[in-house]
Amino acid sequence: MEKTEILVVDDNPEIREIIQVLLEGEGFEITEAADGKTALDLLYNHSFDLIILDIMMPGLNGYQTCREIRKNSNAPILFLSARTKDSDKTLGFSSGGDDYLAKPFSYHELIDRCRALIRRYQIYKGKEENNPRKKQPPSGPLLYHHLKIEEETETVYAGQRILDLTATEYAVLLLLIKNRRQIFSAQRIYEAVWDEPYYYGAGNTVMVHIRNLRTKIEKDPNHPLLIKTVWGKGYRCD
Repeated sequence: MEKTEILVVDDNPEIREIIQVLLEGEGFEITEAADGKTALDLLYNHSFDLIILDIMMPGLNGYQTCREIRKNSNAPILFLSARTKDSDKTLGFSSGGDDYLAKPFSYHELIDRCRALIRRYQIYKGKEENNPRKKQPPSGPLLYHHLKIEEETETVYAGQRILDLTATEYAVLLLLIKNRRQIFSAQRIYEAVWDEPYYYGAGNTVMVHIRNLRTKIEKDPNHPLLIKTVWGKGYRCD
């Protein structure tokens, strides 16, 4: 069986070693990089199921590295940083990150976050043998305004153009479109997509992902027509 591969990017060798020991103990295959440039070089010739990315690094910082990764890869990115301000987290999500875990972190929290991100990405890429959508392919594409979603290949089109969505963005979009006219609170979206209990600050995570998604699917992200905000309640697709 093909092993799940994780790229750990951190300039602190002790942190890299701790993460390596923890994750290899869970059966993951770990590749290390001490800086952003090395990570990008590795990603040029190889794909990973998850990227764990520090923020404060020499040369390219984590935000810059994340933006460069997103030009060519939709692999989930977990920021792991001692910077814990809401503004730091928002910048991480805006750069293309999927999740954010503060240092120091607990063993169980790291494992849970990694498993959730990898599971969502593998479903998105159609790698899981038990993915029910692969056993029972949909009868046809989902059509919504100028979007077309091919669930069998997890592909989203705007006209003839394929949209470059991350696994998280795709999951949020699919949830809202398949449940049109339903209002989804940030908590409901988070628990459905991230597949873990809602926590203080998770609403901001959802908000940033909605904003990033709108920049990709809306003709005018400042005046969204596809994903609408229902003030004080959440989001919906009509």
